[in-house]
Amino acid sequence: MPATEKNPIALIVDWGGVLTNGLDHMLTNWTGQENIDLEVYYKVFNQWLGPELEKELRINPVHALETGEMSVPDFEVELAHALLTLGNIKVNSAGLLERMFQFFEHAPDMNGLVHRARKKGIKTALLSNSWGNTYPRHGWDDMFDEVVISGEVGMRKPDADIYHHTLDLLKVKPEESVFVDDLAHNIKAATDLGMIGVLHVDYESTREELEIIFNQKFD
Repeated sequence: MPATEKNPIALIVDWGGVLTNGLDHMLTNWTGQENIDLEVYYKVFNQWLGPELEKELRINPVHALETGEMSVPDFEVELAHALLTLGNIKVNSAGLLERMFQFFEHAPDMNGLVHRARKKGIKTALLSNSWGNTYPRHGWDDMFDEVVISGEVGMRKPDADIYHHTLDLLKVKPEESVFVDDLAHNIKAATDLGMIGVLHVDYESTREELEIIFNQKFD
């Protein structure tokens, strides 16, 4: 991505899959522990997130969980029921998500990059869709100017309102910000608003792209 005429002044990053290990790695380990067929898990979420449900938040457990409209225990019951229905897979619903999030691992390189960016005077924010999980917030005061968690604000990515909310908190225009996420549809939503999007695959490629965009070194 070429450098913009005017360098951006804000860096907004996702949590799971950006500041942690990749989602695929987490899911592989978690489903292995729970004896869940990963293909059945994906089948459940393809049904829940399919186009026929996109406009019906009330019957979409993922959307409802992310915006705080569904409790974690209720979501765990829904997920356990769906796994049983679609794949005849029996799991203990109680604590299912807590066991899942045990497999998220801190990514020190990306966390360090955000720290260094803020020390260079770049405004920073976390923008994360929550699943009722507890975030490891130690050190965040030094890392972020603003923290936006979907379940705490009643909005979720990729809806435009949560991006606008984050930008308003940072007091920046869309074109003055860079958004890093590991999911392409969240990046597209950001770029549709005029933000600069960086699809996170690994630390090195993200660092190199951010150095070009901000015209600064982050190593």
